[in-house]
Amino acid sequence: MHDTHKQVQPPVAPKRSGGGNIGLTILATSLGFVLVQLDVSIVIIALAKIGADLGTAVAGLQWVVDSYALAFAALLLSAGALGDQIGARKGFIVGFAAFVAASLGCGLAPGPIALIVARAFQGIGAALLVPCSLALLNQAAGNDTRLRARAVSLWTASGSVALAVGPVLGGFLVDSLGWRSIFLINIPIGLAGVFLTQAFVQESPSRHHTFDPAGQLFAITALLGLVGAVICSEGSGFSPIVWCSLIVAFVSSAAFVLVESRVSSPMLPLDFFRQPTFTAATLIGLAVNFTLYGVIFILGLYLQRIRGYSPVMSGLMFLPFPIVLLFSNLMAGRLARGTNLRPLMVIGLLVGAAGYWLFHSIDADASYLQMLPGFVVIPLGVGLAVPCMTTALLTTVPASRSGVASGVLNSVRQAGGALGVAVYGALLNEKNVAGAQLSFWISAVLLILAALVAAIGVKHMTVLPSLAPNSPEARSE
Repeated sequence: MHDTHKQVQPPVAPKRSGGGNIGLTILATSLGFVLVQLDVSIVIIALAKIGADLGTAVAGLQWVVDSYALAFAALLLSAGALGDQIGARKGFIVGFAAFVAASLGCGLAPGPIALIVARAFQGIGAALLVPCSLALLNQAAGNDTRLRARAVSLWTASGSVALAVGPVLGGFLVDSLGWRSIFLINIPIGLAGVFLTQAFVQESPSRHHTFDPAGQLFAITALLGLVGAVICSEGSGFSPIVWCSLIVAFVSSAAFVLVESRVSSPMLPLDFFRQPTFTAATLIGLAVNFTLYGVIFILGLYLQRIRGYSPVMSGLMFLPFPIVLLFSNLMAGRLARGTNLRPLMVIGLLVGAAGYWLFHSIDADASYLQMLPGFVVIPLGVGLAVPCMTTALLTTVPASRSGVASGVLNSVRQAGGALGVAVYGALLNEKNVAGAQLSFWISAVLLILAALVAAIGVKHMTVLPSLAPNSPEARSE
């Protein structure tokens, strides 16, 4: 007899190909990006207090910013390869652990040297967190391209929010608890990220990578030599140490190019630069971060050291900048669909140049109303140009190499930011307000030149309207 009461099994929900809990994976990876972005903006407001408490001049404060940016820039590509080698989940947890330990070191630093070293270790942690977090998002989304685009959008938005909150949060923390608290706040965030990653994030399959230790070494010495030469030149001109730093930078750069052209698995594939659009977009990214990081650095010191505003007031004055930047980024995603990217990029760069020009006449008595147009116009232009620049660059390489290509762009941008802080900090230290005014003029000129590079070097390309606003895919002609 047939069993008429045979139990019917409930349908099994299809398992996502990537595995893991996508919502909690987005949360965990976003916490990593929050730490990376928060420590870009939050430290700017604390620099004046750090300098006063630790007895360090502008040169020391430049290293506080640049040690983080240089370690991040120099190690980003190798850290991504390491994450692929050991598994992105392990690499991500190691990045969190390094960032948390380094943040504790920053918060307890007895002097400027200890703080600079701890900031460099934060940069090492950041170099692991960014590529590994994107790899984990990609793993969790599986083959669902819409889900991947949504996940990356949320990840990006979390970083933008952290960047926006940084100056205001930093101002309140510095005024109420002291400058050390801006680093100690990273510890609970990092520990929460480690817990979520351990509990809910699935490991990605490990992939074999051949590392490029010689290229990595020459990249580090070239960046350190160049930035060190600029910072050491303040007040001493072309002293022997400056000449030695320049020679180290030149020799290391030449050796880096030679090594990358010879090794089978270079950390920086030079063949990318055979594409005019890739080269143009990379130069634009260099100019954008050189001007942006440099100007934010000197504005933070200008508001507190020259104008005498408190950290809280300085943070509130910065607030329009990241808010407009977020709005402009979102607007760029919508405008780019079905539109030629090149004109949008050129317009954005020219608007950014106009924003820098609006700052050129500020002096020791400038009111906030005089500065406000610059705080709005600069991020409006930069926020429009950068997504178009990134999309243009990614269309020049196969999808399988897009991670390496974006890593190259981010490394160049971080290096440009470190150099901008060095150059503009030197101008501010030597010429005070006149140095700041000169920095704004230089920034305006550089973005005009970047717009010219975009107009000449970037191919005509259109983002397919059917794609998500944040998708890097486009059609070039």
